[in-house]
Amino acid sequence: MLYPERLHQFTKEHADAVAALVCGLFLFCGWLALHLGFLGWALLLLPIAYVIGGYESTREGLTTLIKEKELDVDLLMIVAALGAAGLGLWRREYYLIIDGAILILIFAISGALEGYAMQRTERSIRSLMSLTQDTARVVRRGNQEVIPIKQLQVGDEIIVKPGELIPTDAVIVEGYSTLNQAAITGESLPVEKTVGDEVFAGTLNGYGALKLKLHQPPESSLIQRVIRLVQQAQTETPPSQQFIERFERGYARVIVIAGVLLLILPPFLWNWDWETAIYRALTFLVVASPCALMAAIMPTLLSGIANGARQGILFKNGAQLEMIGKVRAIAFDKTGTLTTGLLEVCEIIPTSEYTKNDVLKAAASVESRSEHPLGLAIVKASTNLDWQAATEVQAFPGQGIVGMIDNQEVIAGKDDFIKKYVAVLPKNLIEIATNLELQGKTVVWIAENQSETAPYKILGIIAIADTVRSQAAETISRLKKLGIEQIVMLTGDNQQTAESVARELGVDRVYAELLPEDKLHVIRRLQQEYKTVAMVGDGINDAPALAQASVGIAMGAAGSDVALETADIVLMADRLEKIEVAIRLGKRTQEIVKQNITIALGFIILLLIGNFLGEINLPIGVVGHEGSTVLVTLSGLRLLKN
Repeated sequence: MLYPERLHQFTKEHADAVAALVCGLFLFCGWLALHLGFLGWALLLLPIAYVIGGYESTREGLTTLIKEKELDVDLLMIVAALGAAGLGLWRREYYLIIDGAILILIFAISGALEGYAMQRTERSIRSLMSLTQDTARVVRRGNQEVIPIKQLQVGDEIIVKPGELIPTDAVIVEGYSTLNQAAITGESLPVEKTVGDEVFAGTLNGYGALKLKLHQPPESSLIQRVIRLVQQAQTETPPSQQFIERFERGYARVIVIAGVLLLILPPFLWNWDWETAIYRALTFLVVASPCALMAAIMPTLLSGIANGARQGILFKNGAQLEMIGKVRAIAFDKTGTLTTGLLEVCEIIPTSEYTKNDVLKAAASVESRSEHPLGLAIVKASTNLDWQAATEVQAFPGQGIVGMIDNQEVIAGKDDFIKKYVAVLPKNLIEIATNLELQGKTVVWIAENQSETAPYKILGIIAIADTVRSQAAETISRLKKLGIEQIVMLTGDNQQTAESVARELGVDRVYAELLPEDKLHVIRRLQQEYKTVAMVGDGINDAPALAQASVGIAMGAAGSDVALETADIVLMADRLEKIEVAIRLGKRTQEIVKQNITIALGFIILLLIGNFLGEINLPIGVVGHEGSTVLVTLSGLRLLKN
C-alpha cells in the first residue's frame, strides 16, 4: 500500500517521466493511425499527446506570463507546437501535427531527464539526511527507553551500542570507543573517543558501548546545521546564474519580436510563401529558445556542491564554488591552521651529567601541579616515564615554578628566573637555547639541588613549540603549482617566531603581532593587489578577516559555531590538503560551465543559420535544441564524480 507521503514523493519525482511516456505512446498510436489511413483516429490520439505532454509546460508558462508578466521558454515551445499543428490542419499536411507532437514529446523527455539529473544531485546531498536517527536510547528513572529524537532534553543520558549511529551531538560520560567520522569530516580513519570528548550525530560508533550526555538541543547538532547550510546553498542563485536569468528574460522578448519579423518580412523581401514563413518562424521559436543556456550552470554548481559535501568540504553557496577557482592569493592564520595549535616538547638537551629522561621527569614533577600550557606539554611528553608529583609547589606567573621532590628542590622556568638560583649558566646551553628561540621555540630551563646546603645544578633545557602541521609545507607547495601567486601568513605571534615558521613552510609573506582587526586590514590590502583573496582560519579570532576575504575558509570546523556561520567554505576535517581539493573543484566547475555555455550558444547559432537557410525542419530543430539542453545538463553532472 502506498502511504500518502510516499505517494506524494512518487508523484513529485516521477510525474514528468510518466507524462513523457504516455505522451510518446499516444504519439506513436496517432502516427500509426495516420500512416494506415485512419485520419479520424489520428486526429483524436494526437491532441491527447499534446495535452498530456504539454500540460505542465503550458501551466508553468502561463503562470509566469500572468504573474510575472514575463515570457517563458516553456510557453515559446507550446506556441511553436500549436502553430505547427494549426499549419498542418490548414494545409492538410497532417505530418506537421506529428512534428508539433514530436516537439512536445522531446520537450517532455528533456524535462524528465533534467529532473532526473537534478534529483541525482539532490539525492547526493540528501544522503546526509540518512545519517540522522529518528530515535535515541535514553536512561530515565533508571530504565532504558527508546524515544523520538525530538523528545530529547538537554541533560538526558543516551546509550549508544557498538555499531550504532550517534543520534545527536553529545559528550561522553562513560565508555571508550573509536568512531567513524567520515560522513562529517571526510576523514576515513576512525577517531578514538573517551570520557569528556564530544561526539557528533551521524558518526558511526565502533566496538565500545558509550553513555552520552546531551549538552544542546538535537536541532542544533552539527549534522543538522550542515544540512541547513547545504539546503541554503541549493536555493541561493550565484552571480553567473543570475546573469543568465536576466539575459533569458530579455532574450525571450527579442526572440518573439524576431519571430514575428521572420513571419512578416521574408514574403516581401525574399518572396517566401506564407506557409514557409510561418513554418520557419515556428522553427525559429524552437531553436532560438535559451533552454540549454538556462541548464548550463545550476546543475553544474549543484553537482560541485554535492561533490564537496561528500569530501568534507561544505560550500555555503554556488557563488563561493565559482569564486574559489579564481583565487590568486591565500592568507593563512598560523596557530591552529598552519600549525596544530597544540604545544609539544620538540627537543630535550641535558647537561653531560644527566639524561633526557632525567630532565623530563624533573620538569614533569613540578609542572604536574601547573595548568600553564607549557607545563601541560611537558607532562604530556612524560606519559611513559615513572615520576612522582612534587610537593610544596609555588608558581611564579610569567617566570617559572618551584617544587620539592624527596627533599630536593626542583626549578623550571625562563633563564632569567633560573639565574636567581644558578649564578652562571652553561655557555653551550645558552648558545643552543638562543638558537632554539630564533627558531620560534620556547625554552624552559631545569635545575635542582641535592640538599638544602648544596648548590643548584642545571639539568638541561626543554624546547617547546606549536608544531607545524605535517601536511602544511606540501600543501603550500602544491597550491603554488596550482597557480596561487601569493601565500601569506597572518599571526598574533612575535615576528621572530612567525618568520621561523614561514621559512619552514615556504610562505611568501609574513604579517606578525596582529590583532583581529589588523588581519582584516591586511586582507583588504591584499584584495587591492590581487583582487580575489582567500582567508583560511579557525573561525574564531579570524572571523573579521574570514568575512572580509573574497572566500573565507574555516579549518577543522566540526563543532565550531563561529566557523560555520562566518566562513564561506567549511573544511569539516583538520586537513589542509582539502584546500587544494576545493580550489581544483572550483576550477573544474568554471571549466565545465564555460564548456556548457559554449555548447549551448554553438547549437543555437548553428540551428538558427540552418533554419534561415531552410536546411532543417521542425523535428530536427527540436532534437538539436533539446539535445543540447540534455547534453549540458549531463555534462554538469560530471562533477558528481571525485
